[in-house]
Amino acid sequence: MELSRELDEWKARVDRALSGLFTGEAPYGRLTEAMRYSLLAGGKRLRPILTLKFCAAAGGEPEKAMPLALAAELIHTYSLIHDDLPCMDDDSLRRGKPTNHTVYGQGRALIAGDALQAAAFELAASAPLPPERVVRATRYLASSAGAAGMCGGQELDTAEDSDRSLPGLTLINDLKTGAMLRAACAVGVIAAGGDGEELSAAEDYGLHLARAFQIRDDILDVISTPEALGKDIGSDEHNNKPTYASTLGIQEAERAVMSESGQAAASIRGKFPDTSFFEALADLLAVRNS
Repeated sequence: MELSRELDEWKARVDRALSGLFTGEAPYGRLTEAMRYSLLAGGKRLRPILTLKFCAAAGGEPEKAMPLALAAELIHTYSLIHDDLPCMDDDSLRRGKPTNHTVYGQGRALIAGDALQAAAFELAASAPLPPERVVRATRYLASSAGAAGMCGGQELDTAEDSDRSLPGLTLINDLKTGAMLRAACAVGVIAAGGDGEELSAAEDYGLHLARAFQIRDDILDVISTPEALGKDIGSDEHNNKPTYASTLGIQEAERAVMSESGQAAASIRGKFPDTSFFEALADLLAVRNS
């Protein structure tokens, strides 16, 4: 099946599942409205798709991993809401729409992010899988989202005294972006009951894919437009934050994207019965324009 069509089909499955969340009437309805606003605003759904596809690759049943896949997307969405706040990047556009705090105010946006994070772990715990797999997967997500993962990366990214050399920049992005992409891949394998070589391969793939994704993001932040990306551009330059593009230069950054993409593909080749989807995805994301 052509990759773009396969991605569209898996994205549609994820979107259908997401659309059923937070729909009931409640006295705190404006909060759930704000949660759904960002959750259903679009996006590639890369993390949940990776969870489902790695579950299938490891011999599992993707539908049983769906709560874990959705949990990864809820965590990602909450992080975007918080990342856009005035106390962080102070962005006004996300996925082609006004950011959450622009529409609902800073207070409600903050609470919407908090509530999405809590709901993510409620969902993860509900996965119809053997209890030991649910515990392992939920713990993996929590560790990857917390101080040792995404939140730690955000702290380093916002701290004025952080190391901004190339190794320091790589550490920031390995935590801020890489930890949850890696988790999305690993959790899929865990959901299928996989371990050992399969789990290590999925983790390595997620890490290198995240590096390629972030470097490409930094390039697009320089050469693209808000209309094409659906979000504000140039905020890192405005906030005097070094990026791969500013540190390496565009041409060297482009080479780094291809190198990391190649390492992602190589890390899983031969580790699963069929890795064609994952290899093609790494190639596609390396040249994406949005």
